[in-house]
Amino acid sequence: MLNTTTFVGLDVHARSIKAVALDAMTGEVRSATFAYDAAAVAEWVRSLDPAAKCVYESGVTGFDLQKRLAALGVDCVVGAVSKMIKPSADRKRKNDRNDAEFLARMLSVGNVVEVWVPDDECEAARDLVRALDDAREDLKRCKQRLSKFLMRHGYAFSETTPTGRRKGNWTAAHWTWIRSISFPEKADGDALAYYVDAVRQAMEDKARLEKLVEAVASKPRWKRRVDSVRCLKGIDVTSAADLVFEAGEFSRFKNARSFAAWLGLTPSEHSSGESVRQGGITKAGNKHLRRVLVESAWHYLGCSPHSKDLAKGQVPDPAARRHAAKGVRRLVERRRAMLERGVHKNKANVATARELACWCWAVGCMVEGA
Repeated sequence: MLNTTTFVGLDVHARSIKAVALDAMTGEVRSATFAYDAAAVAEWVRSLDPAAKCVYESGVTGFDLQKRLAALGVDCVVGAVSKMIKPSADRKRKNDRNDAEFLARMLSVGNVVEVWVPDDECEAARDLVRALDDAREDLKRCKQRLSKFLMRHGYAFSETTPTGRRKGNWTAAHWTWIRSISFPEKADGDALAYYVDAVRQAMEDKARLEKLVEAVASKPRWKRRVDSVRCLKGIDVTSAADLVFEAGEFSRFKNARSFAAWLGLTPSEHSSGESVRQGGITKAGNKHLRRVLVESAWHYLGCSPHSKDLAKGQVPDPAARRHAAKGVRRLVERRRAMLERGVHKNKANVATARELACWCWAVGCMVEGA
């Protein structure tokens, strides 16, 4: 049972906050508008009821306001916006005050799904792996721009090995070929130099961020979990760090199914009565981790069922390593069985990714002692 009868909904924007307080006993509603100032909000809330509870929707403003209010002694939670279903009648009268009042009323009846709020160290580690993901995307775009620029001018890399196999792009041979290209027009040469410099810079940024992620992953708080999750094939240091930093605590998920649902890897469903219809995965979750796991799952297409060798400096939990070895065998067998049944390779890969997520959750929980 809550020890308060005052509930405050906050509609938070980058430069303003609309607050609406609801007294559940009397039905009285009060409102106020603030700049983005946690101290002013906290003072107003305490003047109404020192035990009041606040809520605002998850979104681009992140957890900054929640942490500031908590530091000032105000009970504040972040509600999962994806779990808040507003009445259709409210769609025609949307404004900040109505949104804040809606949040206050939802909180008063216990109909707010709270978002787990990471501490500062966890959020900083999470920001770093997301920056690395951005660097990967930037590198991919820079490479595409360079290759398409050359293609527009009739240049396509087609060197082959002595056996007749075409050499790969972005190898030493490919870069040598790019440096050999010259254009009669100086403007084209300047454009080529720009695209080459952009690719080089993006490669350096990605390599630098990978080293930073590895350094953070080696800290005592994260190392044992990262090293243990790495025992699953298809998971390297950076992808293990992605999983550990984004999850924060694997034990906060009550079971493996909840973790897979948080990643959006569970099948969608539209069933009623005797009609049961399931579709593709929901994709309603952590997009970054979902992509990491789907890419990792491709390793089980041709890998052996034997346990993964330890890398230099890797010190996993012994029980978690044994469990990961069991998971590798199961995933290899499951992948082979699906292909033998004629399941499409992409569908089989997503199913493997979903089960790989469950094994990651299990290994993480074992290390955390949950």
